[in-house]
Amino acid sequence: MQALYLTSSLRKLEQQYASEPLMERAGHAVATLARTLLAEGHNRILVVAGPGNNGGDAFVAARYLKAWWHEVTVVFAGQRASLPPDAAHAYDGWLECGGEVLNTWPETGAWQLAIDGLFGIGLQRPLTGEMADLVARINALSLPMLAIDIPSGLAADTGVILGTAVRATHTITFLGRKPGLYTLDGPDHAGKVHVDLLGLPPLPEADGTLLDAPFTLPARRRLNSHKGSNGSAGVIGGAASMTGAALLTARAALLLGAGRVYAGLLDPAAPALDADYPELMLRDADQLPTVHALAVGPGMGRSPQAYAALQQALANPAPLVLDADALNLLAADADLQHRLAERASGSVVITPHPGEAATLLATDTASLQADRIASALALAERYQAIALLKGCGTVVATPDGRWWINASGNPGLGSAGMGDTLTGIIVALAAQSLPLLESTLLAAYLHGAAADAAVAHGQGPVGLTATEVMLSARRLLNRWLSTAHAG
Repeated sequence: MQALYLTSSLRKLEQQYASEPLMERAGHAVATLARTLLAEGHNRILVVAGPGNNGGDAFVAARYLKAWWHEVTVVFAGQRASLPPDAAHAYDGWLECGGEVLNTWPETGAWQLAIDGLFGIGLQRPLTGEMADLVARINALSLPMLAIDIPSGLAADTGVILGTAVRATHTITFLGRKPGLYTLDGPDHAGKVHVDLLGLPPLPEADGTLLDAPFTLPARRRLNSHKGSNGSAGVIGGAASMTGAALLTARAALLLGAGRVYAGLLDPAAPALDADYPELMLRDADQLPTVHALAVGPGMGRSPQAYAALQQALANPAPLVLDADALNLLAADADLQHRLAERASGSVVITPHPGEAATLLATDTASLQADRIASALALAERYQAIALLKGCGTVVATPDGRWWINASGNPGLGSAGMGDTLTGIIVALAAQSLPLLESTLLAAYLHGAAADAAVAHGQGPVGLTATEVMLSARRLLNRWLSTAHAG
């Protein structure tokens, strides 16, 4: 796992070490990475420098690349007189080494690499006019693209596109990882992210955490174990015409290790047997036995029966996972919210997609997505629950203000049943006595990593199914456990 830092924290670090030659180090780091991305020998490189310190980094990088015998074309979108002092010094250094500055886009250029040094983490307003046109020209290049610190036009804290943004194949980011590189539109624009601390110690406290590895794992199973010692999981949902959602959740819980799985179905005509997974124990929704962890919501609907089932579940002391229509019912009813508030803080995880999350916060989806971290934190605080906000770069937040961004996953997860599968993984891990927060974090990473593994084996991303993901998750979890407990 890696630390994530908001812009405000990184600015404090920059001020603390203002006497250090950070621009020189940044430019050298850019040039060094560029050299590794290029074939050996003489290369032609386009550098686009902006009107601020990001442009200064670009001028320093250009100077080093020229000294290493590459042919460098620099396009400058600014005025020398308006540059900050360090950037102006870098501009002059480029000229002093024989470099040339172009103020218009070159007519031709058979470059092997382009470097985006237009704007960094300080950009606050949307790019328009000439700057937007320049980004369009950069994106039209059929070249490997290296962005300095963050792709120009991408908001560092949120991953929001500010009007338009450069699509990089690589990003070298300085002093620490920015959350905007990993959520919302960030992953589509950042490419592969490289980190350089510029010779400074990392900040002692992270603002958030990147989930790029298993957070924790269930305990090693004893040889002297049985189904009762592996925990029981319950699933409530499956109204008429939606039993498949509840069965997917139950199947995922079974495949991810719960010793016994009960599916409480609301459809009065629901089958008594899951023919594909007869190990599941199907019941009426009001006839579930006591379980170690309970999931409520997949395919649940919003009927009076669904409402009563959610009321009963909120009174259940077991760790609780609320998904789908359980969230819509909760958002619309003060009594259900009161019952949730009576539970111990953090004994429930809510797993909304952005539309459901917007309903829970009485806002619209666009406003919610504009700051996914703040939205997840608001959900966690308002409902005193662990909040898992789905989407590209899933965000997990807790009522005490901690947050994580998940780095695993791919577009194959954008199909029906994937959220039901994730809910089943969470409830399975919680049933096996893994604390609910740890279950949620591991499930978020495992779910995405399972999709990544499936794609690596040719099963997607187009056409990847929830069933394939849960089977892949089982293989992956067992591999992790085997490695962790080897010897």
